[in-house]
Amino acid sequence: MSAVENGGVACNYRLRRRSYYGFRELGLLEKPQILRSLRNVSMISLLRNGLYTRCPSPARNTCIFRIKALTVSLKALKLGGVHGIAVEVWWGIVERFSPVAYDWSLYEQLFQLISQLGLKLHVDLSFHSNRHTSSGGSGDVSLPLWILEIGEHDKDIYYRDQNGFSNNDYLTLGVDQLPLFCGRTALQCYEDFMFSFVNKFESFFGNVIEEISVGLGPSGELRYPAHPFGDGRWKFPGIGEFQCYDKYMMEDLRMAASQEGKPQWGDKGPQNAGYYNSLPSGVPFYEEGEDGFLSDYGRFFLEWYSGRLIHHADVILAKAANILKQYQGNERTTVTLAAKIGGIYWSYHTVSHPAELTAGYYNTACRDGYDPVALMLSRHGAALHISCFEMRDNETSPACLCSPEGLLEQIRTVSKKRIINVIGRNNNERFDKAGLWQIYANCYHPQSEFVTSFTFFRMNEKIFRVENWTNFVPFVKMMSTEL
Repeated sequence: MSAVENGGVACNYRLRRRSYYGFRELGLLEKPQILRSLRNVSMISLLRNGLYTRCPSPARNTCIFRIKALTVSLKALKLGGVHGIAVEVWWGIVERFSPVAYDWSLYEQLFQLISQLGLKLHVDLSFHSNRHTSSGGSGDVSLPLWILEIGEHDKDIYYRDQNGFSNNDYLTLGVDQLPLFCGRTALQCYEDFMFSFVNKFESFFGNVIEEISVGLGPSGELRYPAHPFGDGRWKFPGIGEFQCYDKYMMEDLRMAASQEGKPQWGDKGPQNAGYYNSLPSGVPFYEEGEDGFLSDYGRFFLEWYSGRLIHHADVILAKAANILKQYQGNERTTVTLAAKIGGIYWSYHTVSHPAELTAGYYNTACRDGYDPVALMLSRHGAALHISCFEMRDNETSPACLCSPEGLLEQIRTVSKKRIINVIGRNNNERFDKAGLWQIYANCYHPQSEFVTSFTFFRMNEKIFRVENWTNFVPFVKMMSTEL
């Protein structure tokens, strides 16, 4: 599960021959050949309240980053060998008040500042809300207000669980092709936003903007909101619940069931799959019985549920790749296209992998659920961005059946098979030597030749505490050393 929504900055390293060091949300990236002593960054300690690391607040008059403080901190980071900044570009800020009325002024100011300081940019196009995943306050970003107004009259534009509960963090993929948004489909809204972004900032491509990640779901990740940790329904290590009960996805399920010749399968999702905080044992659907995930019905439902998610990403990334292709032929304007997936590492040591199934990854001991995702990404030349790089299996409770190391090993295998690049990220803030060493080990694993960069989440006041800084600086040097 991504922790990116809680703000802060992350560091992105392009490793060895392909190296970066950077902070996400504002993020920092650094090339080893320009690495300098990070003691020059001590100027940042003057920012006693910490660096504001989110994008601008939805309220333009209460912009949450202070330009003077930001300028001072960015200059310090540049002196420390920083290569660039990663910024989330929010749909709910730019197209906030009315359809196709884009206001890029806050990002123009920020991008110009970053460019003037000689830094590079990694951009996340964020089509989700962080209101249920942030710590609250003025940094919360909702979906556009006009989308929320439509949702007041039609709550089925959001994902729903089996009890009818939903939140307005992301539009259900069931509305991808439906013109419910002032005459546009959801896909057209995403595409128009991407076109507007490119038209506004194409002069930055290649020379400033080097990577564009396209949001595909909650927290910007390709997944269903099966584990809604921000509203109290779910707690770790619960298996989560299927999110297919909005009327639009249910209609799609009915059509798929009819085409399968089993119309009775289209009435509802699995009714024996437990609840958000269930554990795998004792839940019939996740066992190997006749009513479980290996049954004909189980296979049908999971193929449909995961297939719809992959198709959702396939269409959006095709649009993004098409928009960007005119810049890819010129080395000076080339940008990397990327997509995030969720790091669902709990219940991994089971046959059925229920936490992954509810999130939309049809990954079990009998089936590789990440290979179809990687194959889809390879069609669009997109990199796969995943977290968990700081985690060890033995740091989690055996009762949770976790295996972040197993998950990353699987990702390494499919990335090599499908020849796609991988961008790593830590899931939790770790400044201890063990956590930092694990990041290094995963990035420089013998089978990690496709790990092209790493994003360290996150930069805030904690990183500059003496006890953290003394571990972090050697880590930066170690990550940036040519081997």
